[in-house]
Amino acid sequence: MRNQNTPVAVEGIPFIIAFGLASAILYFISSSMHSALIGAVALLAGLLAIFTVFFFRNPHRTIPSVENGVIAPADGRVIYLGEAKEEHTGEEMLKVSIFMSVFNVHINRVPLSGRVVDNFYVKGKFLDVRDERATFENERNGLVIETAEGAKLVVVQVAGLIARRIVCYPRVGEMLIRGERYGLIRFGSRLDVFLPKGSEISVKLGEKTVCGETVLGILP
Repeated sequence: MRNQNTPVAVEGIPFIIAFGLASAILYFISSSMHSALIGAVALLAGLLAIFTVFFFRNPHRTIPSVENGVIAPADGRVIYLGEAKEEHTGEEMLKVSIFMSVFNVHINRVPLSGRVVDNFYVKGKFLDVRDERATFENERNGLVIETAEGAKLVVVQVAGLIARRIVCYPRVGEMLIRGERYGLIRFGSRLDVFLPKGSEISVKLGEKTVCGETVLGILP
């Protein structure tokens, strides 16, 4: 899968090049025409290029070796904890929702090692992802992961008000390793993680999570 060792997500490179070229061209034009306005636009394009590098950054993370531990698939803040019916499987599960702002790392990591037994996409709205209706009404992509012991976990990437491009690499049948990068969502969104009932939740509402490092819970 992509982005396992790249400092910046490959999906961001076209944006970085576009803003960088625009900045260079506009700077050349502003110098030739002695235009402060065009110079200001060139500076803005340059700042956007820098921000895009920051947004698509791909830092190294130390994956905890916690037995049956489910790690956070995203940087962000926990905005929901509790029981919920997972719409795709129809099962009652424990849900942990993580909100990612535009300042968080947006590359997503596999929460638990296992085999992908289902991969589903639902076309939908683009509500603010802090609205709980987003889980059921927004555009989203989900993976159902089954461990070697037969436990199932569902992780769902939810597009938001600004984020309108979900990237998910795995296909049904693939074996995933906890902590490896598996996708991203562009420009602000949320991740919903559904754990089997009986799991021990390790985070609190409002707590900040570190993708690949924070343990969300322990499977029963």
